[in-house]
Amino acid sequence: MASFQKLLTSLILFTIFSNSYASTFTITNNCPYTIWPGTLSGSGSPPLQTTGFQLDSGQSITIPSVPGWSGRIWARTGCKFDATGAGSCLTGDCGGRLECAGMGATPPASLFEITLGAVKDFYDVSIVDGYNLPVVAAPRGGIGGCNITGCVRDINMGCPKELQVVGSDEGQGGVVACKSACDAFGLDQYCCSGEFANPTTCRPSFYSGIFKRACPRAYSYAFDDASSTFTCKASEYAIVFCPNSGMRRIHDPPVRESVNEKQP
Repeated sequence: MASFQKLLTSLILFTIFSNSYASTFTITNNCPYTIWPGTLSGSGSPPLQTTGFQLDSGQSITIPSVPGWSGRIWARTGCKFDATGAGSCLTGDCGGRLECAGMGATPPASLFEITLGAVKDFYDVSIVDGYNLPVVAAPRGGIGGCNITGCVRDINMGCPKELQVVGSDEGQGGVVACKSACDAFGLDQYCCSGEFANPTTCRPSFYSGIFKRACPRAYSYAFDDASSTFTCKASEYAIVFCPNSGMRRIHDPPVRESVNEKQP
């Protein structure tokens, strides 16, 4: 009987602990223009309550997740959608729809990636697929030596010409994104594929080095794990795009709205 009571208590505590750490994601647009964040769930994870939405400058939105959720969050720029949600974006497009609905970001795009674990979460900011916006991710209410990570520098300003994505002249001129060398050249040595599909043969390149020097905590190529993956167990992850734009700072209280109240 004592063993059964001990087991029952352990199961109850595990359930309470797991449910209490179904983290939320608070996404803030600190850019001086509108962005359209997108979300993509990993294999076996349910979609979040929204997979794509408009977020005006200065706005924040809080999205609940579920225990064990894994996936990625990014921001699209230069989007135009009609009343049905059909359209396109200059960067980060996900199949030409406002709601990404299982479609990932078209490179190049800066990505926040996370897997929520029972004991600890694993998270990172990746520019392996290229870069479009500065972004930081900050755990809140966390335990386990949590760290802020991200890419604060505007890599578009120093993007090599051969990697540049240039916008149109309709208010989106200039460099709007910076491709990865894999996307630009398609070579195995840059894509960590073929004979380079392991950490021994796939090494940092000249181009990934540019990204890494600009953003030391972000993934710059496929096997950049040691300095780029972080662990924590947090009740909330604050994801801020354009954190240094001169508007809201990461520790300031955001102007929040529920995902259920957000209109497309």
